[in-house]
Amino acid sequence: MEENFEGEELDNIVILNDEEGNEVKFEFLDLVELDEEEYVVLLPITEEGEEEEGEVVILKVEDTDNEDEESYVSIEDEETLNKVFEIFKEKFKDDFDFVD
Repeated sequence: MEENFEGEELDNIVILNDEEGNEVKFEFLDLVELDEEEYVVLLPITEEGEEEEGEVVILKVEDTDNEDEESYVSIEDEETLNKVFEIFKEKFKDDFDFVD
């Protein structure tokens, strides 16, 4: 069954550019606060507009000079990543089946 998302406004879709400048779509799942920093939890969406089974992407929110824009940066610190993911898992334990 095919669904066509073209022209439809999906509020929870985030479009980011990867290292090669390609647009990558994600479904915004949650915003997690940890140690006065904010992190977004995103789920990659395939070209067909379907959610990809697998890993979520966690990025740190950084303010930019432009008040209307935020920038997302990858998190190098494994411990921080794990803490954010644990908070996310706890909040959504009834909505997702997490596989360790």
